[in-house]
Amino acid sequence: MREVPPTAGLPLCWRDLLAKDPRSLDGRLADFLGTPRLRVECSGTAALVVALTALKRRSARHRVIVPAYTCPLVAMAVLHCGLTPVPCDVRSGDFQFDPGTLARLCDEKALAVIPTHLGGRIADLGPVRETARLAGAAVIEDAAQALGAFRHDNLQKEASEFVFYSLAVGKGLTIYEGGVLVFREEELRQDLDRASMEVSTQRPGQELLRCLQLTGYASLYRPRALRLVYGGPLRRALKRGNLIEAVGDDFSGPIPLHRVSGWRRAVGGNAAQRLPAFLRALRSQALQRLGRLTTIQGVSVLGSSAAGQGTWPFFMVLMPTARARDAALKNLWGAGLGVSRLYIHALADYPYLAGLLEQADAPHARDLAARLLTVSNSPWLEEAEFDHVVLALASAAVSA
Repeated sequence: MREVPPTAGLPLCWRDLLAKDPRSLDGRLADFLGTPRLRVECSGTAALVVALTALKRRSARHRVIVPAYTCPLVAMAVLHCGLTPVPCDVRSGDFQFDPGTLARLCDEKALAVIPTHLGGRIADLGPVRETARLAGAAVIEDAAQALGAFRHDNLQKEASEFVFYSLAVGKGLTIYEGGVLVFREEELRQDLDRASMEVSTQRPGQELLRCLQLTGYASLYRPRALRLVYGGPLRRALKRGNLIEAVGDDFSGPIPLHRVSGWRRAVGGNAAQRLPAFLRALRSQALQRLGRLTTIQGVSVLGSSAAGQGTWPFFMVLMPTARARDAALKNLWGAGLGVSRLYIHALADYPYLAGLLEQADAPHARDLAARLLTVSNSPWLEEAEFDHVVLALASAAVSA
């Protein structure tokens, strides 16, 4: 039996584990991203914490505007820094900020705005940057799921203050858990160094665990092994009706913050050499399969703005109704075909965030949470399996 992962992660090979230069990850990612200024942290969340900590030292502002439909870890990072997460509703049927709502929320107390390149799709940053500029707020791009995405406006003079990426499992290149923070101004380097030293201390036990987990990933990130280590826990969570656990949205514990070892950096640097070819192959496969999804009556696939070229770890499929989405998931989620959900709730509806966010109405975010499902773009999803997924989606869209 096989299990297709819900996202297309870059498999490791045994040669990656033979450590070489631990600095190779930083250098290869800097070349890949076209920037001389980046930091490697222990997670994308840690990278965001470092950026917010540096900004907080420069300003008395305390509000951080985030999409009302995004990873709960974004809000957790804001809270960790002693700041106030402010959910901003998204556009109808889309993951990007609603411009009018953003303009209303972005005031003199706004420290930062965090737009998200969700699922590797490129957000339109022009209106976001202009709104933030008028309010005197920084822009921190959440590109956790978009390592390798390309923006046509990626000129240094127009860049956001920060961009962070994730190197977690399923995000393309991985060191099991890791993050990258890119910053615009050289003068920020010392502030970021101090912030990183403050929040990320030496924790040998935590780093040893990550090394063991990365070794396990190298061994088990294969279709047959995933049936046991991913598929089994998923189906048990679904049987109990624990959807937050099923998608891995349970982030109620403290954020792990520690230094990344030289060995994990070296492993990531070795694997990074294969990343460009891997992303090109994913894009080719996605473009071949995209049309078959978009021809399903009543179904749409969330796309990028015209500002650049995104990555394709999975397809974000918006069903016509919540009932249709649930009907599709009844047949596909847990079937080993890489169909899943992204985030179970809009931010304000997670129990562990209750009372911790600034109150805001977010009907479009709740609608997105109710109708969205994801289809893996893993190369392990075979044509016959993809055909089965398309037929199941079409049947659910028509009957529900």
